[in-house]
Amino acid sequence: MDYRYWDSVAFLGWLAEEADKMSLCAPVIEAAEAGNVVLITSAITLTEVIKLKGQQKLPSAQAKQIEAFFRNRWIVVRALDRFIAEDARQLVWNKNLNPKDAVHLATALRQDVTIDQFDTFDGDLIKLSGTLGDPPLIIGPPNLPQKLPFENDQPDESAPEPNPPDEENKD
Repeated sequence: MDYRYWDSVAFLGWLAEEADKMSLCAPVIEAAEAGNVVLITSAITLTEVIKLKGQQKLPSAQAKQIEAFFRNRWIVVRALDRFIAEDARQLVWNKNLNPKDAVHLATALRQDVTIDQFDTFDGDLIKLSGTLGDPPLIIGPPNLPQKLPFENDQPDESAPEPNPPDEENKD
């Protein structure tokens, strides 16, 4: 199973059908629909996804479609808790990230499964690829590694659903 973190700009690119993002997002969405990929994101994505800085807001007529999309079984929404917020604060101070980007990155780093890639189109995050996490988190535009199974392959039913991190045992 491939676990990927998608930040708001990746979801918005898909939902708004942005031409420059659709071709990169589509294979990942198709693999998720086939049961081969799980997309993990922060709960703030549910708010951010209707309008990102400098972009036009998605029409309110799409509200039900957007709500239904985020209920897909292959999308896991993580809460912003104190531990993630504190990690994000450190990223703001140490990596000069804006707070929302820091929350996304902190959420990806604080999972109980290995995130195979952090998918984004945000250059401020991409420049941090390979510098954080153990193993180092790969950050970049959505892409699908050749190793993933495609059409007609069965989803891995034995793959565990990612669970919230055990806060008491995290460093």
